[in-house]
Amino acid sequence: MKAVVYSKYGSPDVLRLEEVDKPVPEEGELLLKVRAASVNAYDWRHVRADPFLIRLMGAGLFKPKHRILGADVAGEIEAIGRQVTQFKPGDAVFGEGGYGAFAEYVCVAEKRCVPKPSGLTFEEAAAAPMAALTALQGLRDEGHIRAGQKVLINGASGGVGTFAVQIAKSFDTEVTGACRTTKMDLVRSLGADQVVDYTREDVTRQERRFDLIFDVAAFRPVSEYKRILAPGGRYIVAGGSIARIFQVMFLSLFRAKSMRVVIARVVQQDLLLIAEMMAAGKVKAVIDKRFPLNETAEAFRYFEEGRARGKVVITVGS
Repeated sequence: MKAVVYSKYGSPDVLRLEEVDKPVPEEGELLLKVRAASVNAYDWRHVRADPFLIRLMGAGLFKPKHRILGADVAGEIEAIGRQVTQFKPGDAVFGEGGYGAFAEYVCVAEKRCVPKPSGLTFEEAAAAPMAALTALQGLRDEGHIRAGQKVLINGASGGVGTFAVQIAKSFDTEVTGACRTTKMDLVRSLGADQVVDYTREDVTRQERRFDLIFDVAAFRPVSEYKRILAPGGRYIVAGGSIARIFQVMFLSLFRAKSMRVVIARVVQQDLLLIAEMMAAGKVKAVIDKRFPLNETAEAFRYFEEGRARGKVVITVGS
């Protein structure tokens, strides 16, 4: 089978389309014929080994431990391993397997997949898992979001941000999205009540106060956001600079109730909820560009420019 592999860390130039052995499902696994995958910061950080700490967290100290990246996947089940009870060959599913989706076939644990709603394309389904789980768990579990709150989504036009705006609105909150000028119309179309152009207006200098700040682009000092956090409010970081993420992790040791960093966990029940919301039209995947499997390196180059409106998707097969 064809797969995009890499044997060393570096720029997207290290990614190569090669012939590799087709995987065989082990106990509790599904063998998927991949129809689509999507690019996340998770994948990009593995290629760049940025931060270096990622090497110490299982990626491989001197060379990549996992040669095929791609966490998000949607496809059709070709075969199942022993003890699989929820699915059968031929079922269309999507999920988040961690590695291996930038290929024609991948094995994914049964508990990390859910049925693909018939109304969704494979591309739409593949765009959802990691980004939507981050948004859902960050807002609901870490942010304790509830109806009537004023919520700020900083970085509202990216992969996680577009899901966060919609999920926050589904909780009947008042949502303000911060993004660049060219993406304001997109964020409005997703349901944001107000949209701030961060290139022209400093949201931290306004009089508005927010009960919940969900920061997908945490590059500014935390102190600036504290100025606009309402009493009892919560500040949740879902992405940005490594320095800022570690700062919030450190501060959370002393202000555990108000500052948190969200790291998405693959919970099948949460994936089912996301599938239901997408099937009902409450949440949609925003796809900026699609690249075929043999142009995965180019997809990474486009992703790291940081200008994508929503998700970057890799299409596989027909």
